[in-house]
Amino acid sequence: MQTASFTGFIETIFYILAFYYIFRFLAKLLLPLLVKKVVQKAGENFQQQQQRSQDTSWNQTPNKDEVIFNSGNSKKPRETKKVGDYVDYEEID
Repeated sequence: MQTASFTGFIETIFYILAFYYIFRFLAKLLLPLLVKKVVQKAGENFQQQQQRSQDTSWNQTPNKDEVIFNSGNSKKPRETKKVGDYVDYEEID
C-alpha cells in the first residue's frame, strides 16, 4: 500500500498545470483552423442544397392536363387571428 507524499502531490499539480497550458496553447493554434473548416463545409452544403432546389424547380414541366384552381379571393384581405376582445380603459376622476 502506498502512502501520499507531499512531493507526489506537487508533482501531480505540476502535471495538471502543464497539461492545461499545453492544451490551451494547442487550442489557440488549432481551433481557428477547425472552425474555418466547419464553416466552409456548412457553406458548401448550403450551396448544394440551393443548387438542388433550383434544379428541381427549373426541371419541373407543367402538365398540359393539369388545371390549377385558385379558390382564394384576392380582393378580400386575409383576416388576422383574433386573440381576444379589445378593452378600452378610461380614467375615473
